[in-house]
Amino acid sequence: MTKAVDVNLINGIALAFEGDAVYSMYIRRHLIFQGQTKPNQLHRLATHYVSAKAQAMLITLMLEENLLTEKEQEIYKRGRNANANTKAKNTDIITYKMSTGFEAVIGYLHMTEQIERLEELIDWCIDRVEKS
Repeated sequence: MTKAVDVNLINGIALAFEGDAVYSMYIRRHLIFQGQTKPNQLHRLATHYVSAKAQAMLITLMLEENLLTEKEQEIYKRGRNANANTKAKNTDIITYKMSTGFEAVIGYLHMTEQIERLEELIDWCIDRVEKS
């Protein structure tokens, strides 16, 4: 796939758009590999990982544990501070912005093809959600 755009110049909302899809795909695959196959159950379980509240909690823990590189922290802030023209659904604006920052990090790692790092963070997130 050709890259026509420098990923470092992509705005936080676009990175979050990518990250939302990528993170969701990994979570869905994780749940299916665990033996979950019923659509209603899959959707309900996925919410524990992919909701704005869950993502805000995960990014808070990542920052507290100094898990992110400087570049990843910069991308998080770019996503968090981006001016989204959409309203937060089912959550407050702070949580929504934090989850957008989380998704921006995931999107950035995917778009820069840092798959090993991406999967390391996603595995960490899955572990944290399942321990909480």
